[in-house]
Amino acid sequence: MSWRLTRGAFLTGWILLAVAMPLAAGGLEESVGRSEVRVYSVPYALRVGLDVGAAGLADRLEALGYRRQRHKPVRPGEFFWGHDVFWIYREAYRRGGRTVPASLLQLPLERSTGRILELPEGVEPVLQPTLLAESLDGDRAPRRPVDLGDLPEHFWRAVLAAEDARFFDHPGVDARSLSRALVRNAQAGRIVQGGSTITQQLIKNRDLTPRRRLGRKLSEAVRALRLEGEYTKEEILRAYLNSVYFGHVGGLAVHGVGAAAQAYFGKPAGRLGLGEAALLAAMIQGPNRLHPGRHPEAALERQRWVLGRLEDLGWVEPEAAAVARRRGLPRLAPRQPESPPARAFVRWVAESLGGRAERRLENGRGVVVETTLDAFLQVEAERVVRAALRRQRRAGRRTEAALVSIDAHSGDVIAYVAGDPDDAADRFDRVRRARRQPGSAIKPLVMLEAFADCGERSPLYPSRRVLDEPVRVELPSGPWEPENFGRRYHGTVDLRESLVRSLNAPLVRVGRWCGFDRVADRFRRAGLDLPAAAPPALVLGAVETSPLEMVTAFTAFARNGRVVEVRPWSRLRRPAGRGLAKRGASSRRIVDPASAYMVRDLLRDAVVRGTGSAAALEGAAAWGKTGTSNGGRDAWFVGGAGRLVTAVWLGAADGGRGGLRGGADAAPAWGEFMRRAGAAYPGPPPSRPDAVVQRWVEESTGLLVRRARSGSRSELYRRGLEPPRRRLLRADVAQAPLE
Repeated sequence: MSWRLTRGAFLTGWILLAVAMPLAAGGLEESVGRSEVRVYSVPYALRVGLDVGAAGLADRLEALGYRRQRHKPVRPGEFFWGHDVFWIYREAYRRGGRTVPASLLQLPLERSTGRILELPEGVEPVLQPTLLAESLDGDRAPRRPVDLGDLPEHFWRAVLAAEDARFFDHPGVDARSLSRALVRNAQAGRIVQGGSTITQQLIKNRDLTPRRRLGRKLSEAVRALRLEGEYTKEEILRAYLNSVYFGHVGGLAVHGVGAAAQAYFGKPAGRLGLGEAALLAAMIQGPNRLHPGRHPEAALERQRWVLGRLEDLGWVEPEAAAVARRRGLPRLAPRQPESPPARAFVRWVAESLGGRAERRLENGRGVVVETTLDAFLQVEAERVVRAALRRQRRAGRRTEAALVSIDAHSGDVIAYVAGDPDDAADRFDRVRRARRQPGSAIKPLVMLEAFADCGERSPLYPSRRVLDEPVRVELPSGPWEPENFGRRYHGTVDLRESLVRSLNAPLVRVGRWCGFDRVADRFRRAGLDLPAAAPPALVLGAVETSPLEMVTAFTAFARNGRVVEVRPWSRLRRPAGRGLAKRGASSRRIVDPASAYMVRDLLRDAVVRGTGSAAALEGAAAWGKTGTSNGGRDAWFVGGAGRLVTAVWLGAADGGRGGLRGGADAAPAWGEFMRRAGAAYPGPPPSRPDAVVQRWVEESTGLLVRRARSGSRSELYRRGLEPPRRRLLRADVAQAPLE
């Protein structure tokens, strides 16, 4: 009698506490548990002027699970693309701890171009973010959510048989199971039996620390009662099946039946047979202890117990259970589970948070990270890198690769591929950690110094003439005699032609004229980490840098002299929504606007008719520079279009001679990615600074002429630093080239 009163008092207290608890906002699966981790992509912002076709807006929506209609959409998750309008019925989603309601977005289009003319008023014109990861180590297999209706009944019946047969009969706490557990624990003097229902297990996995204490069990029960009052049994079971832990496969933690079916059997969860369903249900009790590949005897014994429970409960026919027993353990899939997307990027996010997230997780408290990554373009970037690596393998080369793309206006990292996307075991981050020689991709930074200060001399300009002949530089260690590619020389050229055709000898002369030390200082201001005594060969890229450093430095050409600070995340918050940290956009000036603008104009020319022609984009003003290191060990293309600046690097895996070329290997991959990415982030080119003027120059002499004439071209200059003007009545001597 005394025990009944005590148990009743406990249950009454739990119910009273549950009534006082606040309601959770949003759906059960959309909310984030107090001990869970969620890493989200950036919401995609729709912009006036966006070419919906070139930007792949329809593909982006389909990747989010939207369905294309032949008429104006009437339900969330639908869209319609017409000649004059693009309709999107955006689904509701969670952001910042709040629910953004579903909204119908009307986007008027310009019929001739397919560009968005205006954005709807009163509605935030963005598409919902997607879930990138549920851990900060990138060691969790991608979850594959499923609906109960998509699962065979014998699967969820097997789970109930193994874990909570009275699930549909109790209010979240099973008094019978709990009574047995309390008695056992009291007798043992410690917690030896849980007695948890599926609802309690869901609460424990999402909201509570793993410590086995009485207080935690009470909290677990309270929350379970409250959860059952707010959600249906079907919603709770669905959330549980999509989140329960199924062990590690191939170094990745597997959560949810969708991911488990794929990882263990290589099939969708809807096609699970009875034996497979019983095995997965059996594993929930101890996923690694009962792993069928590592502990087949224990797994088989537990699977047979589940089949027996199903029989005892009358949930399967004895004949079906007998067949499943005879077949034994199902055959496991030979392939490892797919690696989560942006795995290296997520690890970088965790590192850049400075331990704030890890400390919370150590204390059993979860975090939500809002990153800057565009999930759709990340998939595109990984596809491009895979294709580039396949081409290298077909050519008989062992090659590594990296791609990083950032929004030059905000510093947001849009795409980040740090190696082979299919190699889950490779944890080396080639975007940040691989230090390789950039070759001629460094030359635009030499031009920055030449146009801005040029050491103690007068700044140069694009039409400044320079010798393109063999060059010799005397060094303490002996003479240095760099050569043009193929040992081909052209006599006298100007600086524009030197960069467009990527000629070495003229750039060495420019570096010597301005001062190699002053050029090195300019590199450092742009963000390159150089040794204290950088060699003169730095002007040809004979220094080591990373793709992230290079892409950051090149934002100066997209921002008229300002280098942006890259940021992989924008907000860190608690699961309930309260903010923990925020990271805004910032930049710093490294050169005057006029110099940056003129160099960017040269880079545009390099794509139109120079070594970067393979990176040309239809309908977009692409700009950039190729780079090839000695022996073809490295191939680069770094440049931009729209708001984005992107670097692509390919390198010989062993650092030896690789036969790579920037124009033939890196530039095509860059163009393949930027054809979609540049259109997705449109933006006007930087405006021409007031200090930059346009003049006509005679190409044979380097002297200005008053108007266009045969043998002349239009060129850019900083006001007040133009070359001499050719006089009408005298045969002026041509401008002397730099030697």
